[in-house]
Amino acid sequence: MNLLASLRYLAALDEHKHFGRAAQACHITQPALSNALRALEREFGTVIVRRGRNFEGFTPEGARVLLSAQRMLQERETLQQELDSGIGKPQGNLHIGAVPTAMPIAARFCALLQAHYPGITPTVRSMSSNELETGLESLSLDMGLGYIDRLRDNGPGLRQIKQYTEHYFFVRRAEKVKKGVLQLGPKITWSEAAKHPLCLLTREMHNRTIVENAFQEAGVMSQPRIETNSILTLALAVVEGSVCTVMPGALVGALRGYQELEALPLVSPDVRTTIGFMAQGGDRPSRTLEAALALAQDAGWLRHAAAHSGLLSV
Repeated sequence: MNLLASLRYLAALDEHKHFGRAAQACHITQPALSNALRALEREFGTVIVRRGRNFEGFTPEGARVLLSAQRMLQERETLQQELDSGIGKPQGNLHIGAVPTAMPIAARFCALLQAHYPGITPTVRSMSSNELETGLESLSLDMGLGYIDRLRDNGPGLRQIKQYTEHYFFVRRAEKVKKGVLQLGPKITWSEAAKHPLCLLTREMHNRTIVENAFQEAGVMSQPRIETNSILTLALAVVEGSVCTVMPGALVGALRGYQELEALPLVSPDVRTTIGFMAQGGDRPSRTLEAALALAQDAGWLRHAAAHSGLLSV
């Protein structure tokens, strides 16, 4: 039995919650994955996986094996990076999760990171805040970019590096198109915005909670005509349809080429949220994570991102 491979299959099963999809992600057949997990159970002398017609979760003993597996796989990756990396030349993969509203900033960060360190291969995934925090806890993510304020209750053990303050805009089709650029309009209150048909992010997204709280503070309720977990769909729904939306400045900045759109700053209440990077607070980060954290702490990269957006408060 290849212990590390079996532990990797176990971690994949935890991620995908499905035998077939876990096997596909590991590029093996489902019988091969099942056989490897049964061999792992024989090795430890305990049942790890609860099985029925489908995957039903892990036994209490299996949860302990999974936690050790995640740590061992992380240690193996860290060791490999140390062996592969020269001084100032980190090599290896870096897994980053970002909430959808921060994806434009995450993309710029990864592009700059890769330009500085060609040996680093960033993988960026769009995730809800819950998924992001779970990924950091399980060590399937190296870094996250999301809502720092949530960590007061949900992630006290995570290292935090504040990046910028998110503020919000009401986005609609422009009455008069200004060639080649998205327009900035006058301020609008949240109560006025609620009178329009809206497309908003789905309820599992923390951004939706922020938006709904703002409407409630303004004394109104939001009843969106369209819901989505895709930031691209937010923009296209406004461009192609009769709905409007609410977006933070980072997203509005990424849509500057949509000449059909107009963005109006939202006030009453004036809502601002803190976005930052998060990582496990261990004493021994991998070479790739160490390089990424150093870049995240460098205000120069963020000033560049803010200048590109024009709508960030850093």
